[in-house]
Amino acid sequence: MALSAALHLVGLNVHLPSVKFAWPWQTIAAGTTTNTDLGPWVLQKIEGISKPALGQANFSFYFTHKVSKNIGPWPCWYQSTFYAAGHAAATVDLNPGASWWKPPAGHYKLQVLSRPAHGNPGHVVVSMVLPTPQLPQSAHDVTIDNIPSRPIDTQHSWTYPGLGCGLVLRPQFAQAVLYSQAQYIAFYKATHLPQVTAPLVRAAENQASLTIRNNFVQPTVNAFGYMLDRFTLRWAGSEPPTGPTQGKARR
Repeated sequence: MALSAALHLVGLNVHLPSVKFAWPWQTIAAGTTTNTDLGPWVLQKIEGISKPALGQANFSFYFTHKVSKNIGPWPCWYQSTFYAAGHAAATVDLNPGASWWKPPAGHYKLQVLSRPAHGNPGHVVVSMVLPTPQLPQSAHDVTIDNIPSRPIDTQHSWTYPGLGCGLVLRPQFAQAVLYSQAQYIAFYKATHLPQVTAPLVRAAENQASLTIRNNFVQPTVNAFGYMLDRFTLRWAGSEPPTGPTQGKARR
């Protein structure tokens, strides 16, 4: 439009071609009719995935840190209760390897409902099976947010913070010590507590489904002139796998 206006100002009336832009998953192009085995093309795109899908969940908890060490006849103890905010993520292996996708496993199925014809797109449905999401594998996979985390209650013996008690107990409450304890508690909750593990798994499943469908399956079938009518993603062990079928597609 800018170029056309500039040419018009200098007295040139030029009809420039109209260019339209669209996202690849919104464009269905009508091309020449050729035999295309659509199933392996989509699977090839899926096998190119190199990163897992991550599903993150946030949760909070309380914990108490207490240290007791008597100095001679004097009792010394100090304890503090903290509020901690944790973050954890579950992962999904979007490409478990070539053996996972072998036809006898039944982990991938593409069915052609109709082929493109007379400028109209074809229609396909795709179903897949992936390994179940994996929860955090170590305490290092869980983080604690320092900003909202804080002490909420403190109790100590009458001898604290005397010189002897203070020197002995105060180092036991260094930030690194408290962070490490909170991290291990968060790791346990992220792997054992259903109120935390369930949101983690759901988030990972949703992220995996969106990644596979929007970034790999749908753009590929669209490029060959097909609409993705239905995409189903199941998880290993949820139900018995069915035998694979891969339709011959035409473009």
